[in-house]
Amino acid sequence: MARKLSMQWNLRQLMAAKGLFQTSELIPLLEERDVHLSRQYVHRLVTKPPQRVNIELLAALCDILGCTAADLLEFRIEEVRELRHVAGDTGPGIGELRPIRATIRRPHEPQ
Repeated sequence: MARKLSMQWNLRQLMAAKGLFQTSELIPLLEERDVHLSRQYVHRLVTKPPQRVNIELLAALCDILGCTAADLLEFRIEEVRELRHVAGDTGPGIGELRPIRATIRRPHEPQ
């Protein structure tokens, strides 16, 4: 079995626990800690898990919400079963269909 690491971003839940229900309420609190972000970026930060987080931003969020980084980012390890391929099987569910190699020709070239 393979192991898959997933992350749960709990910013929205922690904000609600502190009584912050709108993303715009977070902007002045971040600016007090010298973290200047656009309204759109803060909205995305709250509504979707980020792929990267700046350390200063993470520290500011932890300070605002009175939490730790482990509270914001909850990691989960899932066991995933690997699918075994049957010998001769070239792909999932295509049956007898096989791709045809394309030949690109310029308009003035003969076929």
